Amino acid sequence: MTAKIPVVENILSANDALAGQIQAQLDQAAVLALNVMASPGGGKTSVILRTVRALMDEVRIGVMDGDIVEIDLRELAALGLPVSLINTGGQCHLDANMVLRALPSMNLGALDLLIIENVGNLICPAAFKLGVHFNIVIASVPEGADKPYKYPSMFRGADVLLLNKMDLQEYMDFDVDYFRQGVEALNPGVAFFPVSCRTGEGLDAWFAWLRAQLNSRSAAG
Repeated sequence: MTAKIPVVENILSANDALAGQIQAQLDQAAVLALNVMASPGGGKTSVILRTVRALMDEVRIGVMDGDIVEIDLRELAALGLPVSLINTGGQCHLDANMVLRALPSMNLGALDLLIIENVGNLICPAAFKLGVHFNIVIASVPEGADKPYKYPSMFRGADVLLLNKMDLQEYMDFDVDYFRQGVEALNPGVAFFPVSCRTGEGLDAWFAWLRAQLNSRSAAG
């Protein structure tokens, strides 16, 4: 077992170096980038669609999707956004090499915000940096309140946490306090937004947070 540790370390070290190259390209183009992660069905695409519709008249947005089919990108493309499929070949996560190879498909000079939708998984994506500025993790009420306890690496690495499908809370045995306690133990003070993509509950606060990051970046540039 010990012989495998250097191999893993080398893989992650190489990935981190490529992630640094990605962030340098993004910074040079003054593009803010998000890595959106969640389990399958957690609401990644729904959150992205809501976010795009709220901000697309204010900022220039592009979306990259780690998947094997373009289903999640069709509605975004129909809105006139530049989109790009990063074909994962069935792998359980995106890595920096995949993103770096796909980056030329996006005209960074024509963007203010790049949203990367990672593969639906609460384990593998947490280990691989993509060179983005913020990791956005989406949990959802139907998944249960124990997810921070089961998948600590994902929640520990979140810069922002959205708890989606709050409109279902009255029908589910979901203990928000227990969920928050698990999150805070791993990631004290993480930006937290309870939301519902179906009703729009809580989304304005998330949009305001994102606008603030974009404005801060613009002012610094």
